[in-house]
Amino acid sequence: MNKQILTLVLCIGLCLAVGFAGSTFTPKPGSWYYTTLVKPSWNPPDWLFPPVWTVLFIMMGTALAKVLGTGWKKNEVNVGVVLFAIQLMLNLGWSASFFGMQSPLAGLVDIVLLWIFIVLTMVAFSRVSKPASLLLVPYLCWVSFASYLNFTILQLNP
Repeated sequence: MNKQILTLVLCIGLCLAVGFAGSTFTPKPGSWYYTTLVKPSWNPPDWLFPPVWTVLFIMMGTALAKVLGTGWKKNEVNVGVVLFAIQLMLNLGWSASFFGMQSPLAGLVDIVLLWIFIVLTMVAFSRVSKPASLLLVPYLCWVSFASYLNFTILQLNP
């Protein structure tokens, strides 16, 4: 296996592993916490989240691999990787906050920070690889939607 393919597989694997770790906080169907929350009528169906997140994590891993493929010797690469790592941990933190702590408020604080770090990561990635930055656009869009959903759920469940 050549180095580029190995890097791609490892980067996608890392992102999917973080996604899986986050899913351990997600309530099982019928759990009392999530089912008792008042949600807006436009809340997506539960079945939609796993496939959307799987695609997003694959795109995130691909973006990371593109940046890493340009070489570790560039300061811009190191900055981008650090920002990527922070946003990835914030991604996991949202699941732990919203579902694990059962706190829409903590989830909202986390997801706002996540959104900021996704933007910072995109800016850093664009300095190394424009395609890598563009691969994060759907992720930013989904997190923007999720931020509004989180905010709305917080408003509906004072």
